[in-house]
This record gives sequence, structure tokens and C-alpha cells, in this order.
Amino acid sequence: MNDALPTLFYTPLGQALVGDSLAVLSQLPADSVDLVVTSPPFALLRQKSYGNAEQSSYVDWLCEFAPHVQRVLKPTGSYVIDLGGAYERGRPVRALYQFRTLLRHVDQHGFFLAEEFYWHNPSKLPSPIEWVNKRKIRVKDTVNTLWWLSKTEHPKANVSNVLAPYSERMKTLLRDPDKFYTPKDRPSGHQIGKGFARDNGGAIPSNLLQLPNTESNGTYLRLCKQFGVEPHPARFPVGVPEFFIKFLTDEGDSILDIFGGSGTTGEAAERLGRRWMTIDLDRDYVHGSLFRFVGDRSDDAVRSLLVELDEGKIPMVAPQQPGLFDSVAEKHSA
Repeated sequence: MNDALPTLFYTPLGQALVGDSLAVLSQLPADSVDLVVTSPPFALLRQKSYGNAEQSSYVDWLCEFAPHVQRVLKPTGSYVIDLGGAYERGRPVRALYQFRTLLRHVDQHGFFLAEEFYWHNPSKLPSPIEWVNKRKIRVKDTVNTLWWLSKTEHPKANVSNVLAPYSERMKTLLRDPDKFYTPKDRPSGHQIGKGFARDNGGAIPSNLLQLPNTESNGTYLRLCKQFGVEPHPARFPVGVPEFFIKFLTDEGDSILDIFGGSGTTGEAAERLGRRWMTIDLDRDYVHGSLFRFVGDRSDDAVRSLLVELDEGKIPMVAPQQPGLFDSVAEKHSA
């Protein structure tokens, strides 16, 4: 664990911080992070408890972080930003803030757009009520944009780590290519032979991630309710950061979330054997994120960890191993 940083708790592989991400980023050494993946507060019309910026100032606010992220990323590193859509105030017209954010990052801050992704959340409720439910002139918006930005044109990435299950039709073809497929020319003029009918362990995934955002029976929400901790109201599913961590990093690499919220990114990184750090301004949300790392501990054991937090101690949720940035921070200060 890096004692110089405002850590609330730590785990075998990472640490959860309470503080200003800009201040923390300034303390981290350059070229030290493999992946920054985050879901910042969106530019919504209604002010939320987690502190979203107004639409008019949102792009300026979010782009403040860009040069600092650029500095701490390794040359092969990536920056993934999850942004939900919004409407303009009083009009059934979509705001363009997520696209302006993308253009600023590329045009002014030197990032490359490696690829755009979309997260489809089938469980998302219809909104805004005025246009979707009452007047019925707009459909339900269930897709967030995910900008995969990179520091160079050739960031680390390996599709083999995120292969999707084969369809039943493909499984049938793989069992007997001669019986179920005859080579032929496509309308484009390209010929597809039988060479593609080879089992590679899975199919190449698309850039549409279909993940419901439902965890009503999850440990995090259960323990928040049990111990009287207010859960974060805008959580994204573990599957979102998990996909990009698998895709863009290797075991032992370092993951950073500059809007840590309920600790989803840290949970995914810990599961996958990556070193991690999450940062959030709101102590209560970081406090609650501890529940993502307690595993099958007894209620008394969890209560003991919360007592340590209340006493101003920095608890280890599991036996200590080197935390994120320990070695690189020591080299940087030497």
C-alpha cells in the first residue's frame, strides 16, 4: 500500500482512496498505469446526489482530467470512458456532450480513438418521462457510449482474452464443415473457404456489450442495507470493466478508476489478478465499496472492518500483498 495516498481501505491487490482525482493523479508517476477505466457522473439535467456537472460546463470539467490521465498512462495503455446519453433541457433533442468530449480528447489532448463501444442495458427504465412515457414521441434509451481511447496508435489489446461463446449454428458447422458449408463468393467478391471453420475457442465479440444492470441480490446491496450504508445510485455492472480489463491488460497490470463510485472496477480487477486503485470524492461511497471485497466473511467480521474505518484506521480486507504503484512509486521518489 502507498501510505502517501488518502487510502480508506486496501486489499491484496489494490486500494480504495477518498479524495480529488486530480490531486491523486498528480502524485502518481508518469507511465505507470496500464488501463484507466471509469464511469464519470453523466451530464444529466437533474442534479444527482453523486455530484454531476451541469451540461453547459460538463465537457470542460471532464476534459480537465485528460492531460493527467495521459501522463500516468503507459505508452501501451488505454483510457475507457463510459458516458450515458441525455436530452437538452425542455426539448426532445439529444445533447451531444459525449461526442464533444470525445473530440476534445482527440483533437486537444492527443488521444487516439482506438474503437467505440456501446453498452446495452436491457433493464434500463424509460426516460425522460415527458418524452417517452407521457407524450410517447421518443423510445427508451438503453445504450451508453464507451470511448476506448489510447495514448498511441498501438495500445496493448488481445481479442483472444474476450472471445464470445459460439452460436449453436457455428457449433454445428465446426462439428462437420464438409456437411454444412460449401465455399462461395460473397457479393463483395471475397471468397470464404472452409479455413474459417476452425475452433478458436470462441467467436470474436462485437463492440456492443449487452449487460443488464441488475444486482438486487448481490452482496454489495445486501450489506449496504444490512449495515445502513447508502448505496451508490449509479452503479455500472462488473461485466463492463471486466471486459476491458481482460481485453486490454494482462495479469499483474495496473488498473485505475478516477470516479470509483461503488468500487465496481476494483472488484473486477481484484477478481482478475490485476493491481488496482479507485478514487472517489465521496467518503460514504468508498466506505460502501468495501462490501465488494468481503467475500463470504461473517457479519461480525464485516462489522469489525467497519469499526476500524470509524476509528480512522485503514483496514486490510485480506492478507496483504503488494498494492498498486508501490514499486513504481518508490522508484519515482528515489
